[in-house]
Amino acid sequence: MTDPRHSAGRPASGPHHQRIRPLVAWRALRRLISNPDDTAEVFVIIDALSGRSGERLYRRFRTTGVGRRVLAERRDLMVRLTDVDALRALPEGSLGRSYAAFMEREQLSAGGLAEASQWSREASPAEDEDRMRFGSRLRDSHDLWHVVTGYGRDLVGEASLLSFTFAQTRNPGIGFIVLMAWWLSRGEIAYGRRMIVHGRRISAHGRRIKCARARHKCARAPHECARARRECAR
Repeated sequence: MTDPRHSAGRPASGPHHQRIRPLVAWRALRRLISNPDDTAEVFVIIDALSGRSGERLYRRFRTTGVGRRVLAERRDLMVRLTDVDALRALPEGSLGRSYAAFMEREQLSAGGLAEASQWSREASPAEDEDRMRFGSRLRDSHDLWHVVTGYGRDLVGEASLLSFTFAQTRNPGIGFIVLMAWWLSRGEIAYGRRMIVHGRRISAHGRRIKCARARHKCARAPHECARARRECAR
């Protein structure tokens, strides 16, 4: 079910494209500032400002080996994340076991973000199963990234993680939230500005490493040069 206040008056959009709706994003931001725990408003902002960024990211994903396997085998990340017993049985220090411990410690459920996102948008008639699978995977990996980066779930930690996410996805909606978080980080949480910038830098550093590796492969095998160009253009 979709909250009518988020879908009323939404203009039609072309296949795999959403029109930018700044007023919807601005109203959602004001509600989010009033109630920072209202996760659904984050999805409203991202949905309103994403434009074609999601489609570009999806097309990039499906050109990778992992992306092709995920789509061909119809892998569902949520199935893995909700199998708590299997996650706890993994070796100490593994990502899966660390994720299970994090979710238990923070009293979170893997389906929490999925539920929140249902109030922010409706699937476009043109959105096929592969695109929906990719979008869900991107959303459901958010708490995994908390574990990988070490950022907490306080306001500064969430903003830092979104900064890390923006550097990878280049989603304008995420960028807008990060910018507002940076602007509002004053007084006792002024240190948040440094952490938000740090989140973007560590992601950019990862991209530079991938680019350098791709160029090295290109030097050794010319048929890898097309991939190197794609990696370094991101």
